[in-house]
Amino acid sequence: MAFQPLQLWDPAMPPDWVIAFQQVTQVVSVLIGVFIAYQAYRGYRRNDSRPMLFLALGFVLVLAVPFCLFVLYAAIPGIPQSAVVVASQSSQVAGLLAILYALWMPT
Repeated sequence: MAFQPLQLWDPAMPPDWVIAFQQVTQVVSVLIGVFIAYQAYRGYRRNDSRPMLFLALGFVLVLAVPFCLFVLYAAIPGIPQSAVVVASQSSQVAGLLAILYALWMPT
């Protein structure tokens, strides 16, 4: 008996509109995240609140850095995909830890 994987669709590339939608929503989420980071940084500068600084740092590490790494990977040939994935995941974990630290930090 031959093994047949269960698939609901052809494993070919998704339609062009799906790829375009994914790219647009990724750019929009990065822009919103950077705006939130900017507002948190302004809160840090205005109120001298260290938790806001770590919140801003966390949003940049979670959203902006992985996006920039992906753009660099697409623009510069020869960068290993595994290095981009490791750097992106490390940045996201560090960003989430910074946000967690900002939430637990005394004001």
